[in-house]
Amino acid sequence: MTRTALVLGATGGIGGAVARRLIQSGWSVRGMVRDGGAKRLSAGVLPVIGDALDAAAVAKAAIGTELMVHAVNPPGYRNWRQLVLPMLDNSISAASAAGARLLLPGTVYNYGPDAFPVIGEQAPQRPRTRKGAIRAEMELRLRDAAEAGDLTSLIVRAGDFFGPGAANNWFSQGLVKPGTRPTIIHNPGARGVGHQWAYLPDVAETMVRLVEEASLAPFDTFHMDGHWDATGTTMTNAIVQVLGDPTMPVGQLPWGLLKIAGLFAATPRELVEMRYLWRDPVRLDNARLLATLGSEPRTPLDDAVRTTLSAIGCLPSSRMNNGSGL
Repeated sequence: MTRTALVLGATGGIGGAVARRLIQSGWSVRGMVRDGGAKRLSAGVLPVIGDALDAAAVAKAAIGTELMVHAVNPPGYRNWRQLVLPMLDNSISAASAAGARLLLPGTVYNYGPDAFPVIGEQAPQRPRTRKGAIRAEMELRLRDAAEAGDLTSLIVRAGDFFGPGAANNWFSQGLVKPGTRPTIIHNPGARGVGHQWAYLPDVAETMVRLVEEASLAPFDTFHMDGHWDATGTTMTNAIVQVLGDPTMPVGQLPWGLLKIAGLFAATPRELVEMRYLWRDPVRLDNARLLATLGSEPRTPLDDAVRTTLSAIGCLPSSRMNNGSGL
């Protein structure tokens, strides 16, 4: 029988990637979108008109599903505290009623410096930012629901996302300016400070393999290694390599200007708040994932960077313009 999944955030980066990967495995995939959003869904995704803040609409869309993917976020970091937790509560209630497993993409924002430099799934979560505190609360609500016997859930945590369709990410908001061939690459980190990146198709592949192949606990968590930039320059070097211009300048991200911009706009303010993740090496430990799946999906970095640059309009052959830099 065909398995059915509901994806909230199916027009976004990670939601869209998971939806496409589920379709490849033969799942019937529903994507909840607002009016006018159906045209942005990937081919094969069945549109369901509704809002993640509408508990009744989410519950109705989830009827008959085995999997719910909660990949919806307020755009541009706006109104996180007022919107994020109510949306998650609606997903928890709907997944519980449908008997579906709830899949949540996780991040490193949950962790503070006391968990660095190598972080296992059971590391204490003592975030030092507002967004991190909300992320930790989201996971706590999933755990509480599972322990009460009301829900089964899966969290897959990964480093900074990049890839086609990704928005509000460091690659396209910090390193390069979308929509044009770069004239300079900015590095948010310092030379010698490691950083972890996660290519969206690899994240989606990992999530679907866990859902389909692994024997999961009612509340389960896994960490991905993704692309580990041990020197703090591997990612910027890969961009230079793909652009084919060894003279391309690479400079430090202008944190001071971002701080000033943050006085007037939410996105730069949130980026500055996350600066602590660039000052120290932060690496999620994927040992449990390897023990469960045997390997971690990993697209070669140059291929992943080339696809990403093309998708955001930074290569000469690309005509897409998916937004502007800061």
